[in-house]
Amino acid sequence: MMSAAKLSPHPPQRPRAADYLIASKRCELRNLERFLQMGKLVLSVGNLIHELQRERGASNVFLGSRGGRFSEELISMVEGSLHQQDAFEHELMEIQVELTQDPSSTSLLNSLAAALHGLESLPAIRQQVRRQSISAEQAIDAYIERIRHLLTVVFEAAETVVDPTIAGMMVAMVNLMQGKEMAGQERAAGSLGFSRGHFDHALSQRITHLIDAQERSFPVFERFADEEVLALWKRHNREDFWQDLKHLRGLACSVGRYKELDTDLADQWFELMTRRIDELKQIEDVLEDHFHRGCIARYTEARNALTHEENLMESLDDSGHAPDPVLVVCARENGSETSQYRSDGMGQKLGRSVFDLVQQQAVRLDQLSDELRIAREALDDRRILEKAVLLLMKHHQISDDEAHKQLRKVAMDQGRKLTEVARSVLEMTDLLR
Repeated sequence: MMSAAKLSPHPPQRPRAADYLIASKRCELRNLERFLQMGKLVLSVGNLIHELQRERGASNVFLGSRGGRFSEELISMVEGSLHQQDAFEHELMEIQVELTQDPSSTSLLNSLAAALHGLESLPAIRQQVRRQSISAEQAIDAYIERIRHLLTVVFEAAETVVDPTIAGMMVAMVNLMQGKEMAGQERAAGSLGFSRGHFDHALSQRITHLIDAQERSFPVFERFADEEVLALWKRHNREDFWQDLKHLRGLACSVGRYKELDTDLADQWFELMTRRIDELKQIEDVLEDHFHRGCIARYTEARNALTHEENLMESLDDSGHAPDPVLVVCARENGSETSQYRSDGMGQKLGRSVFDLVQQQAVRLDQLSDELRIAREALDDRRILEKAVLLLMKHHQISDDEAHKQLRKVAMDQGRKLTEVARSVLEMTDLLR
């Protein structure tokens, strides 16, 4: 019995380089279009995190003062969080079909599931805060866990970027958001200590750790931020509130030297830290705007390039003429590698045009791959560190602070980078499974 292919009066056309070149451009366009949608989700996540950070800080002033402070402010901040949660869920619904049908979205979908589950249980925690049936430390940890899940959504979204210019902005955004979260935790911890009128050793150590964590995140942000964003960052670091804030930091971190503190300092601390975090949010908003505009620009560029190449292929399709083979050699700029292509089966004019485009595409991708690699390495370092911290917390039943402290101690004792130690922790865990 003859196969269906042999019986067909129209045998399939041989694959052509032009078809795959156009397909490559269309794939690039779809990736950019998808990430343009993802950018809106990332923006809504950032806004929700900011409101939850404010709510967390106010909750700790309320709990630390045994309900004496920030009762009304807390109600307003919860309303702000709920509003941003609605916006986040709306953006998620807009791209739900695309996300759930994309096989490359597995990690992102898991992160979204964890984030949504955390948000679903947040009303119960708010009731415990209002009734003061939860400790301030437990409340801080509960908010940290939920914000961490939301930040992981941003990390996973960043992993899907294939364009280096966009990837660089995502690296800057991820590290700015991470540094801002550490500042938010510092505000919450300090609010607790000042509202109580004293800092114990553990709370002072926590604030010291959070300051160190910010000093690790922000330099990476600076490395990938553009000039306008960097100018805002430099202005932020010259603000006049820093002198008062550093004084209060000194009080919070000096265990033994200062015993009882004026509880009115809680209001000053919260106000100064809120001013700082609000300015960080303004920088984040500008960065997100640049990111959105960058996505649109790259999408427009890719769409125009696709249209140009489709028109070029159509105008140069002289397949009715006798084909004349053309050999094209594509080499890296340093001459270390070469690739050869023959134009057998297509006209000479079309063949040369296709291979010119192939060569241009190869050179362009080669140049971009280094930039993308640098951006991905920065993202990978952040993700590896977070995974190692979570593993230590889970296996040893320790806090976030203690897990970071253990990693830093090993790194200092062995003279290794923090990310190298984190990677070793993950590799050891894999061996023990």
